[in-house]
Amino acid sequence: MTLSKLTLSEKQQLFASMVPRLIDFAYGQGYAVTLGDAYRSPAVPYGHKNSLHRKRLAIDLNLFKDGVYLTDTDDHAPLGAYWMNLHPANRWGGIDGKDGNHYSSFAEDYGMTY
Repeated sequence: MTLSKLTLSEKQQLFASMVPRLIDFAYGQGYAVTLGDAYRSPAVPYGHKNSLHRKRLAIDLNLFKDGVYLTDTDDHAPLGAYWMNLHPANRWGGIDGKDGNHYSSFAEDYGMTY
């Protein structure tokens, strides 16, 4: 089946299967993570109304190294590169230098670009 013919549920399942691989990669590189936004309810008063979080196709990861919380987009660059190489539908929010802790899939299918 081609990517364009996947249902939303199939996209969500594929996305969910890749997130643990990203987390495992982070730990393998000496980082630790905690989970930030994954599903974002429409009642949440921030974020884009068509957010991929609302479609269950995005997650924010909080990144730590040696117990220090890393907040710069550049800190996420190794994870972002790994994520984008993991699957052709994957996108990293840090590609434009703005949202380094954001990892998503199928953005273009919903009019989102990075």
